[in-house]
Amino acid sequence: MIKFDSVSKRYPGGHEAILNVDFHLEAGEFAFLTGHSGAGKSTLLKLVMLMEKSSAGQVIVNGQNLNRMSLRQLPYFRRNIGVVFQDHQLLFDRSVFDNVALPLLVAGYSNNDASRRVRAALDKVGLLKKENQNPVALSGGEQQRVGIARAVVNKPVLLLADEPTGNLDPDLSAEIMNLFEQFNQVGTSVLIATHDLGLIDTDKHRVLALDNGRMVRDE
Repeated sequence: MIKFDSVSKRYPGGHEAILNVDFHLEAGEFAFLTGHSGAGKSTLLKLVMLMEKSSAGQVIVNGQNLNRMSLRQLPYFRRNIGVVFQDHQLLFDRSVFDNVALPLLVAGYSNNDASRRVRAALDKVGLLKKENQNPVALSGGEQQRVGIARAVVNKPVLLLADEPTGNLDPDLSAEIMNLFEQFNQVGTSVLIATHDLGLIDTDKHRVLALDNGRMVRDE
C-alpha cells in the first residue's frame, strides 16, 4: 500500500526533513508514525499525499510510483486517500452535510449519490442528526468526527491522520481511535502520525518512529 525505498526530502536552504527512509505498509495494515516535533512526521505524510515530492528515492502508494505521476493523474490518485487533520480544516460557512459532501462534488458525483454517501458517513461517526448544523456549534470531538466523515466519504483504500487526537481529552481520543479501528476492520489501510505515546501504548499496532528525519524504530 505504501512503500518508501531510500526516500529523502530536502527543502530549499538545505534542511533534510526525511533521510534515507525505508518502510513498507501492507494493504489493510494499521500503523502509528511517531517522533518528536520536527522529526519529519508531517513531511512523510505529505510525501504519501504527493503534497511534496521526494528529493531522492522512490515513493510507491497503492501500486503507483509517485515520482512518475503527472499533474493530470493527481486528482484521481488523491480520491483513494482520506486525510484527517488535527485542526479539522472545516468550512464554517457551510453545514456539516456540505463539509462532508465537498470531496464528492469535486469528484463529480451526482447529488443523489453524494447525499446517500454523506449520510452513510455521518451515520458511521454518529452525527447524522446534526447534518444541518454549522460546525461552529459542535464540540471539538464532534468537529473531528466531521473531519473523519469527510475523509472516508469516498471510501478510500488509505486513511492518513496527522495528530488527530492532539486537542482532545483521553475519552474523546479513545472514541476517535475506535472509529479508525472500525475503518481498518473493513480493509482500509490506516497510518496515524502522533506524538501521544499513551495512545500508542494502548493500541497494539505497528509503530514507526522518526528521529531527525531518520527511521529509528519499526516494530
